[in-house]
Amino acid sequence: MYEKDLNKYWKTVVNTIQDGIMIIDKSGAIISANMALEKITGYSKKELIGKTCEVLNCDICEKTRENAGKHWCKLFRTGKMTRRKCTFLRKDGTYTHVLKNATLLRDSRGKILGAVESVTDINEITERDNQIAEYRKELKSEDGFHGLLGQSAIMQQTFALIENTADSDAPVIIFGESGTGKELVAKSIHESSRRRRKPFVKVNCAALTETLLESELFGHVKGAYTGAYKNREGRFEMAKGGSIFLDEIGDLPLTTQVKLLRVLEEKVIERVGDNRPIPVNVRIISATNRNLIELVKNGGFREDLYFRINVIPINIPPLRERTEDISLLAAAFFHRILLKNGKKIKGISNEVLNILIKYHWPGNVRELKSAFEYAFVTCHETMIKPYHLPPNIIQTTGISADTSGNSGPDASNNEDAKKRELLYALEQADGNQSEAARILGVSRVTVWNRMKKYDIRYKKKIRS
Repeated sequence: MYEKDLNKYWKTVVNTIQDGIMIIDKSGAIISANMALEKITGYSKKELIGKTCEVLNCDICEKTRENAGKHWCKLFRTGKMTRRKCTFLRKDGTYTHVLKNATLLRDSRGKILGAVESVTDINEITERDNQIAEYRKELKSEDGFHGLLGQSAIMQQTFALIENTADSDAPVIIFGESGTGKELVAKSIHESSRRRRKPFVKVNCAALTETLLESELFGHVKGAYTGAYKNREGRFEMAKGGSIFLDEIGDLPLTTQVKLLRVLEEKVIERVGDNRPIPVNVRIISATNRNLIELVKNGGFREDLYFRINVIPINIPPLRERTEDISLLAAAFFHRILLKNGKKIKGISNEVLNILIKYHWPGNVRELKSAFEYAFVTCHETMIKPYHLPPNIIQTTGISADTSGNSGPDASNNEDAKKRELLYALEQADGNQSEAARILGVSRVTVWNRMKKYDIRYKKKIRS
């Protein structure tokens, strides 16, 4: 292709570019603009050509007065502009965020003829940055404490108690129902202490068999049991200088309780299959949702260990006892999921907030978070409405799941609730019907029949 052919098609080339392009003369008048610029600014080419670039009201444009009182854009003095963020005033009166590049145009003798500017629409990026900034601000708000949220008096007392434990190495035990955020409290205790630069190691005492649990806690030596092919350090050694969080300590086997008691009293451990003591320097933070006093009475928990770990008790109240925090938590979960999800949902309706406050929350804060994850799957509107909530919440509070948005004393639209449940299960299972069936507690055939009944076509996602 010869140069004359390129000159012939340059307008076509420029109009296929997604960035806005405009050429201005020395006086600042626009003499050429492409289709992308029309889309970004809302002005047609006819409306732009002949007018000065001031029509776009760029917030970073700088002028300087030179020679016989003529106005010159500072660009004509500096020669170029590279990747500058700015805002343009669109024709409809709204502002749009763009990334601007500009350079001078000269003839063969070096004389300035004008300038060319390219602008990239970065509205979505700017909006996301603003959301992230808002989210970070929210996390640092006065209602938050190391990731914990609560403005109620009882939570403020909890935050104060956590801070007061910072200078102590005494064992802490956290009592609370499942889903109240005991692990978050444990982390906040560690982060508030002088051990915060050292490891925070978690062990779920209810998740492993007795043999595996001892190996996890104290490590093992090669040949200690079948499968022990090499020496392995345990979690206590991994947490050296830091904190170890023993979650569900009420499920700790009695034989392991004896060994843990020795750690607390003598500050040493022994690996499984070895009798050599290893000194450890860790702070023990434990948690349970069980009644340890009852366990002690029934012989399921050692009394001496109970008193050793129960030096600083912290009780986390269930969500139903701090309903004044529900709106704050709801807003936090909404913003966090919105950032991950990317849906154009603007907020939560007042009806939803009223339902959330009335609900008894047996699953506590964890259930509240799950409710919003469900709502983001089912909501295809700009606001989360009552009928976007999980059916069990709607039914328990006596609110209708009617998709028209009308509330009533009975959940009349049971079929719609079943459809939303199925959509939620399929979303959680990445389209795997067998996994969706497990979540719903039904057979795979039932899932298949419901998909056919509700005309749901959900393909299994392939993980790359």
